[in-house]
Amino acid sequence: MGDRGTSNHSEVIDFILVGFRVRTEFHILLFLLFLLIYTMILLGNIGMMVIIMTDPRLNTPMYFFLGNLSFIDLVYSSVIAPKAMINFWSESKSISFAGCVTQFFLFALFIVTEGFLLAVMAYDRFIAICNPLLYPVQMSTHLCVQLVAGSYFCGCISSVLQTSMTFTLSFCASRTIDHFYCDDRPLQKISCSDLYIHKFVSFFLCSIIILPTIIVIIVSYIYIVSTVLKIRSTEGRKKVFSTCSSHLGVVSVLYGAVFFMYLTPDTFPELSKVASLCYTLVTPMLNPLIYSLRNKDVKEALRKSLEKRYFNSIFTVM
Repeated sequence: MGDRGTSNHSEVIDFILVGFRVRTEFHILLFLLFLLIYTMILLGNIGMMVIIMTDPRLNTPMYFFLGNLSFIDLVYSSVIAPKAMINFWSESKSISFAGCVTQFFLFALFIVTEGFLLAVMAYDRFIAICNPLLYPVQMSTHLCVQLVAGSYFCGCISSVLQTSMTFTLSFCASRTIDHFYCDDRPLQKISCSDLYIHKFVSFFLCSIIILPTIIVIIVSYIYIVSTVLKIRSTEGRKKVFSTCSSHLGVVSVLYGAVFFMYLTPDTFPELSKVASLCYTLVTPMLNPLIYSLRNKDVKEALRKSLEKRYFNSIFTVM
């Protein structure tokens, strides 16, 4: 099947992912950049999950949520990065129709789940700081599991709706996607279907996903800040702010990149790709760094883990 148009979506057997429109010699640099970022994502997020699962002191709701955040970052970056790196070396740069559907579905599922999980983490910090005596009761293991499961459920429902709606469009204009992965806006550009209902439903889904999660995060931190200001001890304030600053950093990076991408006009597709790169790969890379560098418990657990491995290796050699 060549680059000629197709009469409807059922005849499309594959798409072409254009990627970044740069000179061929820059593909090596982009490949190395993607490889470096993806390696850091693997090491950082897998390391974070291992530390949380193996250190008994991190058996708390906050680290349960953080472990799930690392898992989500690991999965959705793995949906994007390997295929993008392969396409830097591939002449065809193609992705099968089924592969595109799968990539779209999984990415939509986990990115939406992450949005809800960040709202859950903000609520967790609100309870821990504003109602510390009731925290063990209110944030029970059962509730934590329900909140995480609910985040995945919302992500799954949203992804099913978005994927089914997108891939029932007719792709007769072209099969060339001007992006480095299968995303909604580039797919809309190559469709010859009437997009009015599609855009309306997409806007509605984004509204019921983004607005509630942002409201929960903002309201939680308004209460947190008001509580912190009542703390007389400077040391106490620093301790609380150090706990919350990591989460705020993650939220700012993710939502900042998402808003930048969707507010960027279609006339600047390369800017949209850069914004997409931020929340598909840069954010999953930064999250474990932010939490490990600004969290004393994680740093202590990592230090003890490294010391244990070091002494074990010495005794093995002896």
